[in-house]
Amino acid sequence: MATGTKQANFTLPENLLEELRRTVPKGEQSRVVGEALKNELKRIKFQKALQESFGAWKDGRHPELARGTRPFVRSLRKSARLKRLRGR
Repeated sequence: MATGTKQANFTLPENLLEELRRTVPKGEQSRVVGEALKNELKRIKFQKALQESFGAWKDGRHPELARGTRPFVRSLRKSARLKRLRGR
């Protein structure tokens, strides 16, 4: 899915701008900055989701996991196997 582009005016630390100009060809600087911004926004969203969901898996809310995830997953797989075998 192609998206349009818009020009934006940002203030960057001088040393960062100098390094960008030294390191990245002029025609690719916008792409590099765009990719960096995209990655940083993804990281920020992930951190926010992580903080908002903290505590969602407490034992009181999920008693089936009190013995740990391994026994729980094993029981799910066993149940699925039995259903497949009965369906034959």
